Amino acid sequence: MVLPVTLSIAAAAALVNLWLALRIVIGRFRGKILLGDGGDSRLASGMRAQANFVEYAPFILILMALIELAGGSAFWLWLLGGAFIVARIGHGWGMMRPAPNIGRAGGALGTWAILALLAGWAIGIVYTSHVAPVSATTVIRIDQR
Repeated sequence: MVLPVTLSIAAAAALVNLWLALRIVIGRFRGKILLGDGGDSRLASGMRAQANFVEYAPFILILMALIELAGGSAFWLWLLGGAFIVARIGHGWGMMRPAPNIGRAGGALGTWAILALLAGWAIGIVYTSHVAPVSATTVIRIDQR
């Protein structure tokens, strides 16, 4: 089964991750730094921005995929997924500027809000669904084509 919303947002997230990684590579090249941040605060900020992205993206994408599989609204998934991508671009941009700034703060707060909304949505699906959970005695048959 293809999950078009989650797949699209995952692809966009991969591109954001590449952008964040490329900034680190460029910083390492310019500073001739092979390991760590070499005391370069800008490089350290870039590394933290990418690490922070990698910390949040899996949770967002997993929740989106499971909600999409459960029949969640594509419109709201697109909206939240798109907002997540915008928030993470803002955060990555903001991390390379003097703090505090709107990109960093807005990106962090936006990510937290989206994560909380998706988590709440997922919990809501569990407790409002009338589908019996899969138990150890349930037989799952996979048709081979």
